[in-house]
Amino acid sequence: MDYREMDAGDYEPCIALWRRTEGMGISNADSREAIEDYLARNKGFSHVAVQDGNIVGTLLAGHDGRRGYLYHLAVESDYRGQGVAKTLVHTCLNRLRDAGIERAHIMVIGTNEGGRAFWSNLGWIQRGDILLFSSDTNVT
Repeated sequence: MDYREMDAGDYEPCIALWRRTEGMGISNADSREAIEDYLARNKGFSHVAVQDGNIVGTLLAGHDGRRGYLYHLAVESDYRGQGVAKTLVHTCLNRLRDAGIERAHIMVIGTNEGGRAFWSNLGWIQRGDILLFSSDTNVT
């Protein structure tokens, strides 16, 4: 298994994997243009796992200068349980730490039991004291 930085040319196999991954939400923020912009603004933080020339795992990561944010951790079902996701998480967290970011967050859809279990097993803490509010930017 090889791990490398995700680049704009990885969009098609990544979006295909995200669409196949149960419990993952896809939105307009996952358009080619949006992902290319995200990768350009957060150069060096997002990574993919590659086996035999095929992307089998992804993790988008970036920061706002204060906190890190992880998105779209996905691993092909045939490669789960082999440490791919854990390696992607540690790689991205190491990059964030090297950039001076001391804390990172991941948002998991509440019904995604597998995702909730994965993050809990890695030692991440589910916060009950913070509420997430969202709005489209075209709302006044």
